[in-house]
Amino acid sequence: MAGTSSMIVAGLTAAALATVGYLGHRAAETVPPDLGRRTPGTPAPAATAPRGTHPAALPPRSGLGQRVVYSLRRDRVWLVNENNTVRRTFGVSPSTVDPAPGSYRVTSRSGKVTGSDGVPVEHVVRFASVDGTVIGFSAAVDGSAPVLDPRERTGGIRETRADGTAMWRFATIGRTVVVVP
Repeated sequence: MAGTSSMIVAGLTAAALATVGYLGHRAAETVPPDLGRRTPGTPAPAATAPRGTHPAALPPRSGLGQRVVYSLRRDRVWLVNENNTVRRTFGVSPSTVDPAPGSYRVTSRSGKVTGSDGVPVEHVVRFASVDGTVIGFSAAVDGSAPVLDPRERTGGIRETRADGTAMWRFATIGRTVVVVP
């Protein structure tokens, strides 16, 4: 009897694999030939949120698992739990130097330092470097937002003190930081 059950399971598995293979083949045949191709020199189409999506909704294709997501276009951060639920989201003041979209890791942290703009900051969480400018999240001790001079290279992405405290607790060394456009 055990042999019969094994044969039935094997037959069902083979049928399921054949069906998936057939459907994959059919899907591949119906893909437009120019899908995903761009003429050199033309910009990629801008990613848009689905209609009705809340402005603070987690961006699509921003990774999986426990991570920090930083949107350059939206100047917003999401702290995401291991089950992909947003623990906290908040707006930030960007730096003058942006990291390229991609996946990074928290490399260092400092409790209190002086920012590259001369302002005392706390809860500094660093994750990238661009041409010698270190990029990270921080909160001004006096609660101020930075006054950016586009001629100066600064890498401090400023948060409120409350958001900085949440980031500090969440973004430990090695935590993934996903930067999206």
